[in-house]
Amino acid sequence: MKHINILFDPRYNCTQEYQCLHWQGDEVEEYQQLCEVQSDKATIEITSQYQGKVVNVLHVPGDIVKVGETLLSISVDGSQVPSDVGETPLNSHPIEPSNEILELIKAPKGEALSTPAVRNLAKQHGIDVNDVPGTGKLGRVQKEDILNYVKQTLEAEQIVLKMTDESLYQDKTVPIRGYQRAMVKSMTAAATIPHFHYIEEINCDELGKLKVAFQTQNSNPDIKFTFLPMLIKSLSMAMTTHPLLNSTLNLEKYEVNLKGSHNIGVAMATPVGLVVPNIKNVQSLSILEITKELARLQMLAKENKLNHEDICDGTITLSNIGAIGGKSGSPLINVPEVAIIALGRIQKVACFGDNGHVYPVSLMTANIAADHRILDGATVSQFCNEWKKLIEKPELLLLHTR
Repeated sequence: MKHINILFDPRYNCTQEYQCLHWQGDEVEEYQQLCEVQSDKATIEITSQYQGKVVNVLHVPGDIVKVGETLLSISVDGSQVPSDVGETPLNSHPIEPSNEILELIKAPKGEALSTPAVRNLAKQHGIDVNDVPGTGKLGRVQKEDILNYVKQTLEAEQIVLKMTDESLYQDKTVPIRGYQRAMVKSMTAAATIPHFHYIEEINCDELGKLKVAFQTQNSNPDIKFTFLPMLIKSLSMAMTTHPLLNSTLNLEKYEVNLKGSHNIGVAMATPVGLVVPNIKNVQSLSILEITKELARLQMLAKENKLNHEDICDGTITLSNIGAIGGKSGSPLINVPEVAIIALGRIQKVACFGDNGHVYPVSLMTANIAADHRILDGATVSQFCNEWKKLIEKPELLLLHTR
């Protein structure tokens, strides 16, 4: 038998928030997920290369773990391990689980560790044993845990009844982790950039008709057409004639790197903070393909399952604040990109025609924030005029054949 240490992959050059999925004594299969780590870039799943048994867990959920540190150790059959993999002298013999461990590891996946008697006691008090913090070995829920939980619940209910408005304003300390930590770093860097803001109103009447036509002809109930994929595609087409919007700045070398791929990021609010996954190679995708990829990223973001590839290498960002309800906003650039666009909500407003008559128009406000070291006002204005033309005359999107 050999003891194998599971280390934090040094490719992720940052600290990570750790969530272990196995404890000492657990059996693990080859390719089975061992733990999750939440970085400021993505949620990373670490799997086992071998079949074996967990013999040591070095961190608890929520710990900040540095790259290169050992997360946990597993005992494996030496025949599984190549000869060049070293052995860690945790113990000269394989660690066998006690009868208690063997009993506990039989608990259904996702349920608390406890005996049938304890589960029956929880049922008598009308509580879910999975809600009770266990104080026993390996987090096992014991009889005392159930009784204490019942007592605390009753006390909490009494406190709630007596609670005054003043108790709602007590000081709290909340750690900044994961995506929120990435936002702190990104916005701090963005504050050093001289921003130039260009605001334009865009008529979305024809775009709305195209969206309705797409949805009417749609035979797949899993696909929902929205304005955003069409805005993303038209943005890519406008950048084809204005490639400077799709670039990054290397300040040390005084170089501008024009990006060939249009990897358009979409800012998404998630329960764990703001994240900006991007749709790769938009210039080569159809509106239907963009719609599917956007739906995939939105689902992963909601479940906190985005990976590093989903988030890295973005070239320009869209912030669709209109989906929440804002009319306009002044976004900050997502470093190292040179432009970001905030889209307000589309709303019906009254406009005057050339004949002096008033008629309704669906207007959207777009606020383009540009790195003024690279992009001047004329360049941004010309780009916006091209993008606006594609949105207001969406039939021009059909001319895109790539």
